Amino acid sequence: MEYLQYLWFVLIGVGVGALGTIIGAGGGFILMPILLLGPKSLLTVLLPDLPSIPPDKLPERLTAISLAVVCCNAFSGSYWYARMKRIDFKSGLLFLLTGVPGAAAGAYVVTYIPGHAFNLAFGLFLIGGGTYIFRKTFGDGRHSHGSRPTFRRSVVDAEGVCHDYGYNLALGMTLSFLVGLLSSILGIGGGIIHVPAMVNLLNFPVHLATATSHFILAAMTFVGTVVHVLKGGLTVAEVPGLLALCAGAIIGARLGADLSRRIHGLWIMRILAIVLSLVGLRVLVMAITALLRR
Repeated sequence: MEYLQYLWFVLIGVGVGALGTIIGAGGGFILMPILLLGPKSLLTVLLPDLPSIPPDKLPERLTAISLAVVCCNAFSGSYWYARMKRIDFKSGLLFLLTGVPGAAAGAYVVTYIPGHAFNLAFGLFLIGGGTYIFRKTFGDGRHSHGSRPTFRRSVVDAEGVCHDYGYNLALGMTLSFLVGLLSSILGIGGGIIHVPAMVNLLNFPVHLATATSHFILAAMTFVGTVVHVLKGGLTVAEVPGLLALCAGAIIGARLGADLSRRIHGLWIMRILAIVLSLVGLRVLVMAITALLRR
């Protein structure tokens, strides 16, 4: 029976990895609700020491697991996106200069943040952001140009399409720090914030934003995962279930990268907006439930 549950972990990983790669968000925004709200029997297999885990420590353990799965998904997806030549490596490496410290800081900060208060504010933020992006996709097709560009880029993908754009580098690096911080705190990868910010504030073409975000997430989540391991957030007991989830996420990344070729950028943003709103609603419900129980 336990082996069948590991098969479920693989299938969950495939779904998480595919959708996460399509929108450049890593898939943690799907995995965390599944782990938190899914059948307790699955959670018991994933966390054999579940009965002995204090309730206030469970979110941190699940965050560490989710972040590790996002890391595997992001590395796999980045490989396939690199073959499509959709990753802006120069911008990605510059963003990592601030994103990596943010990810490391978030892995430490998560222990000290009151979960219900943070979830309440973050849930409202996600719903507002999702609503804003969704409305923009049904507008005139134009998006905000953010601050005046200080850094120009030109990227030619594998299909020979040339993408010319520019953005404010200081704004981009500041956003990356915040994304790194939030990714380690919530275990959701951060791409659900990074992609819309790259498109609407930094003028990235949608397909380059999703691919470059995936590349950035691979490094950020790796750092966050290592810090969680050093803090004891991941133990040997979780390895079998974690490997099953990661195997599925790696397979899903390939499927997601292939599907992204067939999906228009506008629909990628609409999918992202819907996902943002649903995740925000989930976070908000959890926060309100926690407050009512106090």
